[in-house]
Amino acid sequence: MSAATDPTIRVENLDAGYGAAARPAIEGLTFAIPAGRTVAVLGPNGGGKTTLFRALLDQVPERRGSVAVRGPVAYAPQADHARLDFPVDALGVVLMGTYARVPWFRRIGRAERTAARAALARVGLTAESATHFGALSGGQRRRVLIARALAQQAQVLLLDEPLSGVDLPAGDRILELLDELRDDGLTILLSTHDIEQARRFDLVLCLNREGVAFGPPGEALSSDVLQRTYGG
Repeated sequence: MSAATDPTIRVENLDAGYGAAARPAIEGLTFAIPAGRTVAVLGPNGGGKTTLFRALLDQVPERRGSVAVRGPVAYAPQADHARLDFPVDALGVVLMGTYARVPWFRRIGRAERTAARAALARVGLTAESATHFGALSGGQRRRVLIARALAQQAQVLLLDEPLSGVDLPAGDRILELLDELRDDGLTILLSTHDIEQARRFDLVLCLNREGVAFGPPGEALSSDVLQRTYGG
């Protein structure tokens, strides 16, 4: 299989968790995602969505099966978990995405600042670059965290409930942005509890400790699948 047709993400028979004696948070999960797709990871609290993201980031201590990701991966956490009183502006938050590729002995330079400004422009927040992160709206904070992930030059974005708690116009703007990034060739996985949001994505992975369904929304979001995903 050529690199052009090889899946960007391939997970096979994955068991993943946080202790050898405990039941795995994920069991027997298998799926493959081509490049340039948006994927809604849908499931209840405790269903394994966060564990899956950590497995894709190679951050789960107990793991069996295989996980293969082609290209750099970046993670954008929930904005609600960020410190809003931390004295940093939007550009400073995005610059944090460049730290990993800067040697410890060198200060952040022009190249990193240029990359951070380009990422902010990509999410439509150039005018807010000097605004304190905590003073931004909920939707703007989520776009800043997406920009930070873009500054890492990732090909795969893992977004932890970026639409949670934002109003409808802000949510629509984020969804439009994700479509634009997908059209640029990025592969995007977004965790959500919202079934109607999941219908908006190219593919849906229904997860409740094990993979319940994976495929286009019209196939993956049947009433039987949703009952097995959410338990009634």
